[in-house]
Amino acid sequence: MSTNSLPSKQSQVRASDAEREAVVRVIQQAGAEGRLTLAETEERLAGIYAARFRNELSTFTEDLPSESRRPGPRWPNLPPRRGPLVVHAAVVIVLATLLINAWLVSGAPYFWPAFPMFWLVASLVLHARFRGVRPPYRGSRMT
Repeated sequence: MSTNSLPSKQSQVRASDAEREAVVRVIQQAGAEGRLTLAETEERLAGIYAARFRNELSTFTEDLPSESRRPGPRWPNLPPRRGPLVVHAAVVIVLATLLINAWLVSGAPYFWPAFPMFWLVASLVLHARFRGVRPPYRGSRMT
C-alpha cells in the first residue's frame, strides 16, 4: 500500500457517531422548518450515515443557517405557550361547568354530573402524575 493512497492526517479525520447524530439533528430541524424538501432531507440523511470523515459532514449543512444566524421569534412579545397540563385543566373546568349547567336545566333530583366529573378530575390527576408534577413538600422543617 502506497502512502499516496492514504488521506492526509490534517484534512481527513474520521467522523464519530456522535458527530453524525449532531448533523442529523440539524438536517431534521431544517426539514421540519421547511428549509429542505422531504426528498432532500432523506438524501442528506443517507449521505450523513455514509460519510466517513468530518469534512464530508460539513458539506451537508453548508447551505443552511447556523444557530447564530437563525432569525429570532417573529413575535417576541407574545406570552410563552401554555403547557399541555394547563390546557387539560382548562378543558376539565369548561366541561365541568357545562355539566353543572346541564344538571341545573334538567331539574334532575340527584347530582348526576358527579360521575363524569370524577373521571374528568381523575384524568387530570393522572396527567399531572405522569408529567412529574408533585405537590410541594410539607414535611417538618429543620430550624
